[in-house]
Amino acid sequence: MMTINIIAVGKIKEDYITRGIAEYASRLENYCNLNIQEVQQEKITGEPSQASSEKIKKREGRRIISQIPERGYTIVLDVKGKPMTSEGLAKSLSNLQVQGVSEVSFIIGGTLGISQEVLDAADYSLSLSHMTFTHQMIRLILLEQIYRAFKIIANEPYHR
Repeated sequence: MMTINIIAVGKIKEDYITRGIAEYASRLENYCNLNIQEVQQEKITGEPSQASSEKIKKREGRRIISQIPERGYTIVLDVKGKPMTSEGLAKSLSNLQVQGVSEVSFIIGGTLGISQEVLDAADYSLSLSHMTFTHQMIRLILLEQIYRAFKIIANEPYHR
C-alpha cells in the first residue's frame, strides 16, 4: 500500500476544515497510508517586505525539507506549477506505483508561498488551480483529489 505524506505549513484553525480533513483521511484508509505533518508557520506582522517574505519562506522551507523522506517522490503545490486533471493525478499515482515508488509526499507552503529551495527539492510542481486558496483549504482540496484519484485507480464509482 502506498504511503501518502502531506507536509503542510501551519495548523488548521477552522473546525469545518478539520472535519473535512478527518472525513477524507478516514476514506483514504482503504487505499493508502496517510501521514499529515504540520510544520511551524512563521509569525507575520503587517505587510512584510520582499526581503522579509523571502526570509520567512526560507525558514519555513527548511522545516519542510527536514520532513521530506529521503526516498519517494515529492510533489510541491505551487500556483505556478503544471495543472493536472483528476484523471491525470490518478494516472500519475498509478504510474509511480508501477515504477515501484511506495511513498509520495505532497508539500503545501504557508501564507507567503513556498521557498525556492523547496521547489528545487521537489520532483514535480503541481497547480491545483489558477485561483488562490488558503493553505488550509488547499489541504482539504488536496485530500479530496487524492481520494478521487484512488477511486479512479480502483475503477470505483465516485468521480463521475
